[in-house]
Amino acid sequence: MSGILRLLTIPVVLLIALFFVAPLLWFIFAPFNASATLGVAIPETLSLANFEEVLSNEIAMRGLLQNSVIIGVGTMVGTSLIAALAAYGLSRGRIPGRQYLTYVLILFSSVVTGTASMVPIFKLIFDLGLINTHLGVILVMIGGLLPSAIFIMQDFVDSVPRSYEEAAMISGASPLQIFRDVTFPIMRPGIMVVAIWVLVNAWGAFLIPFILLRDPQLLPAAVTFYQFYDEEGAPRITLVAAYAILYTLPVLLLYLLVNWRYGFRFFGGIKQ
Repeated sequence: MSGILRLLTIPVVLLIALFFVAPLLWFIFAPFNASATLGVAIPETLSLANFEEVLSNEIAMRGLLQNSVIIGVGTMVGTSLIAALAAYGLSRGRIPGRQYLTYVLILFSSVVTGTASMVPIFKLIFDLGLINTHLGVILVMIGGLLPSAIFIMQDFVDSVPRSYEEAAMISGASPLQIFRDVTFPIMRPGIMVVAIWVLVNAWGAFLIPFILLRDPQLLPAAVTFYQFYDEEGAPRITLVAAYAILYTLPVLLLYLLVNWRYGFRFFGGIKQ
């Protein structure tokens, strides 16, 4: 009876697998098919015509190779640095109700990056004179991602034994030296986790740069997909698929690099 049930289960599992694999196969093959449709993607002969047209689009490639990198790296560095310092202060400082404070910050982050908050955010960035600048986009993204980053980082700071810092203090180390040589090396796993998480979120952000940036030369790749829509607003799916492949590659390479370099095993270490 169990053998018959197993045989009946195999076709169901295969259908479910096909349901999830089919879009992935379309995504892989459509960029190499000059006449791909939503129903047909596997080409009879491989063609690079779609990639040639995408690479010749100056605005799209600037968004991918320059603007997305500036916004992503700027947000990553700013969020990771501020989160590390804030988490250290919350962990080591005697702040009443600090656990509740972090939960409030997380709830606040869901409001900062929400659609309903874009009107006051736009007004604030406008008053600061940062409309149509990468700095304005980076600051808004840092504000939205920072509470969750602090919450993640605080667990790594709490795992650092205070005896290490007390020993360094007895040896005459300053607070900055203690943070740099004792706490920071052990926090590196948390900083790396937060940095990768922030970079992926900033790389895929659409709403904030779409609202705050006006110059097409400043738009990141998540927004410049519109370059491959026709005048009626319909996507040219072959070009969108090709650009999507190029857009996905940096995040995929980052994943493979981290997996190869660390195997998702992050190690800290205290400097001598």
